[in-house]
Amino acid sequence: MKLTDFDYYLPEKLIAQTPLEKRDASRLMVIDREKQTYKHDTFENIVNYLKEGDVLVRNNTKVMPSRIYAQKAITGAHVELLILKIENDIVKCLVGNARTVKVGTELLISDKLKAICLEKQEDGIRVFKFIFVGILLEILAEVGTMPLPPYIHKSLKDQNRYQTIYAKELGSAAAPTAGLHFTDTLFQKLKEKGIIVVDITLHVGLGTFKSVKDDNILNHHMHSEAYYIAQDTADILNKAIEDKRRIIAVGTTSCRTLETELNKNTTFKEISDNSEIFIYPGYQFKAINGLITNFHLPKSTLIMLVSAFTNLDFIKECYQEAIKENYRFFSFGDAMLIL
Repeated sequence: MKLTDFDYYLPEKLIAQTPLEKRDASRLMVIDREKQTYKHDTFENIVNYLKEGDVLVRNNTKVMPSRIYAQKAITGAHVELLILKIENDIVKCLVGNARTVKVGTELLISDKLKAICLEKQEDGIRVFKFIFVGILLEILAEVGTMPLPPYIHKSLKDQNRYQTIYAKELGSAAAPTAGLHFTDTLFQKLKEKGIIVVDITLHVGLGTFKSVKDDNILNHHMHSEAYYIAQDTADILNKAIEDKRRIIAVGTTSCRTLETELNKNTTFKEISDNSEIFIYPGYQFKAINGLITNFHLPKSTLIMLVSAFTNLDFIKECYQEAIKENYRFFSFGDAMLIL
């Protein structure tokens, strides 16, 4: 398979620049992957397509204010950092103009925080030692900004609109955007219908949004992302499989977490691990029966995953239908439900 197989033309006007006033007012394309049919609805009606006993798996990661602006201590040159992972005072970052940041480079971020480059990695990634006075996460909340994707050119008035309403575990460099559509009212309706909602955690990093550069997609390497599944969640998932009830992933990150685990083990268990799974057409799904997801960038690993869950030609047809019907695309855009 070639990278160009996953390309499509999207008019720029369809890239959603701001979230809708109501989270669940977005449009919803409902897809039957076996019959290869689709219909149009709104997200607030998603409960109509789910049934009692379904298990909805959502990613409760919380986006860090992870875009940091710094200056080189010696030259004063500006450097932009995107935090990907924090382990105590060791911080992995994607660095703008990374060629100028070498091992030993000292960056000044604020009067409470500076960083020294310890290691140079590929794809513009650098590992830093953060030296700070106080509590690091509190300092980052002061100096960092929400890491909106580069295709969003408007500022976000309410930073919480780039968080799901159930975001809990701080650690992501980007939002699991399929979950942005959910509201408390919608979750109440799901509960009343007997749909079970469980949380997993996958901290979104470079693995999710790194672009594919090689035309042979098999040469693409997925970066590692940390995930956690609790025992009570594992028990619910195992029982659903035993009872032949549907497991529906809210977003590609939830999907990748579940599929990673069932590629390693025959059943779910409590675990803290890392995922590097790359899902593309030909992959045999082991965990999920349904997927809620947004409309993804051309030539991205995310559109490859969705194509694997359905069919590449059919997904292209669905995307062309969405374009024709003026759906809103990407992070703040509309959604699809694939069953």
